[in-house]
Amino acid sequence: MKKVKVAIIGSGPAGYTAAIYCGRANLSPTLYEGFFSGPAGGQLMTTTEVENYPGFPEGVTGPELMENMRKQALRFGTHILTDDVHEVDFSKYPYVVKGKQFSCEAESIIIATGATAKRLEIPGAGEGEFWQKGVTACAVCDGAAPIFRNGKLYVIGGGDSAVEEATYLTKFASKVYIVHRRDKLRASKIMQKRALTHPKVEVLWDSVIESIEGDSVVRKVRIKNVRTGHEAYHDAAGVFFAIGHTPNADFLKGQLELHDNGYIKVVPGTTKTSVDLVFACGDVQDHVYRQAISAAGTGCMAAIEAERELSLRGLIE
Repeated sequence: MKKVKVAIIGSGPAGYTAAIYCGRANLSPTLYEGFFSGPAGGQLMTTTEVENYPGFPEGVTGPELMENMRKQALRFGTHILTDDVHEVDFSKYPYVVKGKQFSCEAESIIIATGATAKRLEIPGAGEGEFWQKGVTACAVCDGAAPIFRNGKLYVIGGGDSAVEEATYLTKFASKVYIVHRRDKLRASKIMQKRALTHPKVEVLWDSVIESIEGDSVVRKVRIKNVRTGHEAYHDAAGVFFAIGHTPNADFLKGQLELHDNGYIKVVPGTTKTSVDLVFACGDVQDHVYRQAISAAGTGCMAAIEAERELSLRGLIE
């Protein structure tokens, strides 16, 4: 079994940035970029236009940004495996990383497996339909896109995230509707007040979106009142899921300390986890910001911390 200084599990901005920094530090990192578990490059691979990543004044597509990061990681000597990690054994050292095809012993591990946005199975919302053509799960990432400007936007959810996303979208929309299947919001009192008093926000109580329709982009939604059964079509420029994310940490099988919401717990101000020489970066440990730039920043932190800890233990010169 091959022995490596650093094994990076996951790609995307966090994983690739960690690989770039580890590579430049001559740590010869091995990166498992995924395969069946999701597209290599993470959530940005399904994002068309990225307009808020610094350095691209005209914007850049998600796949193009990730491909450039991947090439940069390769340039500095990263060994990339197109493989899924299904298990990591922290009970012995060096740690054993078990991929479906390739396994290795690692003196340090950086986990960058991200999180997956929760979505509902609504006709028209899926891949090959209107996903990323007016349907998305991140208002901050996509809300400023031209297709949403001055249009009627619909946010699905009833918690703090839904209210926060709806409020953010008022900067661009003519009207924002929160579609909630109950007669009360789950959001905190202060967040509820923010939504219920905003002139551009309206809550559609006891309602669900039955279908999303359009041509090349979203044009309308069919909304049903679950109490009365009444259905009606409404003009729409976009639909935003705001029902939470699931951190991709199941493969760890409880070996690391987690927050109550399932995200990996790190020492504040660092990427250090509850296990020595194991670091977590990107959305798998960040349930607050969830942005490409913040993920890349923590990827940098994880690489620097891994190098320092290995050096302190005399494992590298």
